[in-house]
Amino acid sequence: MIYLVIFLAIASVTLFAIGVAEISPLRQRALRVRLASLQSSAQHRRVGEMRVRRQRRQHFEKMVRTFGDRVTRADDTKRKSVRLQLLRAGYRHPDAVSLYFGLRAVLAIGLPAALVLLAPLSSEPAPKILLGLIGVGMLGWLLPKLYIVRRARRRQRSVQKALPDTLDLLTTCVEAGLGLNQALVRVAEDVLPLSRDMSDELTITNLEIRAGSSRSEALRNLSARTGLSDVSSLTAMLVQTDRFGTSIAQALRVHADTMRDKRRQRAEEAAAKTSIKLLFPLVLFVFPAIFVVILGPAVFHVAEIFGSVQQG
Repeated sequence: MIYLVIFLAIASVTLFAIGVAEISPLRQRALRVRLASLQSSAQHRRVGEMRVRRQRRQHFEKMVRTFGDRVTRADDTKRKSVRLQLLRAGYRHPDAVSLYFGLRAVLAIGLPAALVLLAPLSSEPAPKILLGLIGVGMLGWLLPKLYIVRRARRRQRSVQKALPDTLDLLTTCVEAGLGLNQALVRVAEDVLPLSRDMSDELTITNLEIRAGSSRSEALRNLSARTGLSDVSSLTAMLVQTDRFGTSIAQALRVHADTMRDKRRQRAEEAAAKTSIKLLFPLVLFVFPAIFVVILGPAVFHVAEIFGSVQQG
């Protein structure tokens, strides 16, 4: 009995000592230090991985830029037109043109090279493989251009959709007493939930004015970046108003009314085109199914009647 009491006492003292050690400040401080070191090492590891990925991306961009510079070394006119297309698509990097042509060259060479590596696994004759290489190379050369054109059209639709509301906000700000530059800043902030592309264009216009460009030059650059006739008419109106000193608020109000009328006309035009656009899906997909459902049983019934007549 005495041994059992001694064993229980020793076990109780041991458990009490372990509990005190676990909840002691020194133990907690050591744990915090250990956790902080682990977090710091994990953070350093993540930073190192991000640095390696950034270095690889920079190396790839340098290689692509070198290809692009060799492709368009002496064609300045083509570079200017491509720069305008890239600006309309939202790419404003100084080396965007070189990266664009370099990416086209890499895809035009890399995709056929990958196809050549896979050619031994195919049993197709050599002429078909050669045609496939030519087609894949042309596809690799055209893919970046198609992507840029599609992205530019999407941004133009976004700007076109947000233009009437932007004009209303701009008119309200000018009539409230703000100058045109301050109104551009305020409208760029307010129109951000509606269209990020429109907000970016207005912000860039205001930054160009702050950088020292004249207001007319900044507005013309806005028209060139968007490539929309409505924006061109708006900027021309603002330039003329600024030149002749007429009321900007009144001119903006008249132009806003015109933009609302154009938006309503575009909606009516789209609604009128709906019936014509639905005609082809109806003829190709819906009507054949309806004919099969309606005439199918009748065809089987007629076939049975003719079969019975022939047997009789």
